[in-house]
Amino acid sequence: MENKLIILIVIILGAIAIAQLVRVYEISAKLRKNEEHEVSNRDNRLNARLMLGFMIALFLGFIYLMTAYGWTGRGVAASVEGKETDWLLNLNFVIVIMIFFFTNFLLFFFTFKYVKKPGVKAFYYPHNNKLEMIWTVVPAIVLAVIIILGLQTWNDLVAPTGKEAIRVELFSKQFDWTARYAGQDNTLGKYDYKLTTDNNELALLTSNTIDSALNNMLNGSNGNRLIQKLLNNRDTIFNDSTSNALRADLSRKERLYRLLAQMKANHNKKLDASAWDDIIQKDTLVLCKGQQYEISLRAKDVIHSAFFTHMRAQMNAVPGMPTRLKFTPSMTTEEMRKSKNNPAFNYTLMCNKICGGAHYKMKMIVVVKEKAAYNAWMASKKKETFKDKYFPAPAAPVAAVMDTTMTN
Repeated sequence: MENKLIILIVIILGAIAIAQLVRVYEISAKLRKNEEHEVSNRDNRLNARLMLGFMIALFLGFIYLMTAYGWTGRGVAASVEGKETDWLLNLNFVIVIMIFFFTNFLLFFFTFKYVKKPGVKAFYYPHNNKLEMIWTVVPAIVLAVIIILGLQTWNDLVAPTGKEAIRVELFSKQFDWTARYAGQDNTLGKYDYKLTTDNNELALLTSNTIDSALNNMLNGSNGNRLIQKLLNNRDTIFNDSTSNALRADLSRKERLYRLLAQMKANHNKKLDASAWDDIIQKDTLVLCKGQQYEISLRAKDVIHSAFFTHMRAQMNAVPGMPTRLKFTPSMTTEEMRKSKNNPAFNYTLMCNKICGGAHYKMKMIVVVKEKAAYNAWMASKKKETFKDKYFPAPAAPVAAVMDTTMTN
């Protein structure tokens, strides 16, 4: 209500100010006793020359910026698909630059050529069907070509990959990324949000993670048994709002527990293997030059957007809606460092959606290696699978050693 009142006051004051300015202008004109006169021919010619000079300065400045900083400013693409995207972007740039020069030339040159002259009356030209047809059909054809080419590029980006592509999942949440590589079978394990626990942030679906979620639901720090114990403790008195909140939480968790129990009963243990050998990376995303990747995207909380700047690849990560993209790195990190003459350069995965207060921190270093170096890195991760990290096999019991020392 206060905002509406302030807006109304501003509008009223603005109207009063405009009315006063008009009144001051009328009074000053009467005092001068002089009507407005036409601009002199000299001033007209001067303005026309200034317009022509401005056009020349504008074009020279534009050409200088293109030559000094690159005509697109994007730098070289670091993926096979990125080069195709750059070709489409370059086509758009060419069209836009041609239109820019053509329209601005007409605007400024006509201002210079058709400056007002004594005794020359402007020709009234209200309508021309041919011209209207040209400036309607030609832009429509150009836009149609751009849209068709763009759709083809988009379809190539999100099309299913072959068996040779490596599967990687990017799990996003405020405010970091987690990468999950498919293991030896090149198949990412399945997941279910109901299995999210401290040991299973990605909610991967295995027999162990189901049992862990069931146990956590019953015996966790805020589990069903603890809530029941609080509600049944006669020595603890809650007010109505707290009691109702506890009962609602218990009812929700009991429903979730039943769903987990049903999941356990229907689970196929053969699916466990595809999740057990997945490799989880928190700090760095390591890729192989010349190898195609299918990147699956998930979001835990809000909409994020995985943006690989130099790969020219971007896709939204939407809660409840898995998405994917693909690309093939074509330059290693070292090659790009040499290309940019910057030994400190690193590829970066960043979030391209404003996802919260710490959005600026949501980045991940991307390292592209040659095939041999990548294979060596992957071999070093074989003992760091999801199962090894979060559900390691219990250590074998140490056999008791009998003391056979003879005593006298």
